[in-house]
Amino acid sequence: MSETPKPSSPAASSGLLRERAAGSHGKVTNIELFFDLVFVYAVTQLSHTLLHDLSLIGAAHVLLLFLAVWWVWIFTGWVTNWLDPDRIAVRALMLALTFAGLLLSASVPEAFAERGLLFAGAYVTMQVGRSLFMVWALHRAGLASQRINFVRIMLWLSVAGACWLVGAWQDGTPRFLCWIAALGIEYLGPAAYFYVPGLGRSSTADWDIEGGHFAERCSLFVIIALGESLVVTGSSFAASSAIADTAPAFVAAFLGCVAMWWIYFDLGAERGSRAIRHAADPGRTARLAYTYLHLPIVAGIVVSAVGDELSLTHPHASCDVPAAIVLLGGPALYLLGNALFKMTVNRSHFPLSHLVGLGLLAALVAPALRLSVFWTAALTTAVLLTVAVWETLSLRGVRAHLAEHAGH
Repeated sequence: MSETPKPSSPAASSGLLRERAAGSHGKVTNIELFFDLVFVYAVTQLSHTLLHDLSLIGAAHVLLLFLAVWWVWIFTGWVTNWLDPDRIAVRALMLALTFAGLLLSASVPEAFAERGLLFAGAYVTMQVGRSLFMVWALHRAGLASQRINFVRIMLWLSVAGACWLVGAWQDGTPRFLCWIAALGIEYLGPAAYFYVPGLGRSSTADWDIEGGHFAERCSLFVIIALGESLVVTGSSFAASSAIADTAPAFVAAFLGCVAMWWIYFDLGAERGSRAIRHAADPGRTARLAYTYLHLPIVAGIVVSAVGDELSLTHPHASCDVPAAIVLLGGPALYLLGNALFKMTVNRSHFPLSHLVGLGLLAALVAPALRLSVFWTAALTTAVLLTVAVWETLSLRGVRAHLAEHAGH
């Protein structure tokens, strides 16, 4: 596989692309963080939409919307890995994307009702418009191979965009099916290397990225999701009129959020960042470990936030099937996503602590239906804490090695 020109070349550094200094990675800029604020709102909208319709159809709708929200954010993360946010044109792009993202987030609860066209229009504008900007920026920088790569991406996203817009003009099941087709096209794109007849296919060398920056961007999205979970916990507790009844659920929800933070950020995030920074093919690592495998991680946090709100608003209610799926499914998704992510970046086996955690959650399925919502939530928190403590103790040697390496 041939090496493609990187944005550290003179041609790239004179245009709209980032300059890269050897041995360091580009910082996450304030305009990127400003863009991310919109997705705090998007994650909140998703969790509230699921909470208000815990049916199979409601869950399917929220899953589709979540996949769209993640995809538009992660594609923007790829693009801002190359673009220099200090350039006025790039800042204008980011602000336009922020505005479109705000419209998209606001339309989430009614995306399958009267705001379908607003959701689809904002989404397609972000996906296709951002790709057009990249084609122009790479043309200015004289990077022909990477420009063709984004032409391919733009064509894939345009076909998917047509499905999004056609679906927006439909109602009910036809809209859902059109949007499934659109997402299928978009999610298949990277796996198919965006093959286009006559233009060939891209390679992961065309997706050369600055790994440290990309890993940090994805870690920040995990923080966004965890932050939304804390907001839900605090808001529900503040709104409660029976503090004595909700206090135990409040503590359990907070400890569950702490355990989730620990499982990802204690060592996982740093080891992932090191792995992608030193990878021979960072584009390949970014595609699998961050673009795809962070999906269940973030989804697990969103679903767990719904479970936290259930435990705070109805702690003494019997745990029915939808509540049990939410309370057990959120932590299970989170542990599965973390395990697959860590396997990929560390090139290791499935972490035993995470496997045991998944086994314990599976063992709680039958008992959960005979317990209250609070006790089911408390037991899932205990499982997450067990995994966090187990991994911390079992990786003491790795921690010492990383600390020693950082000291040098």
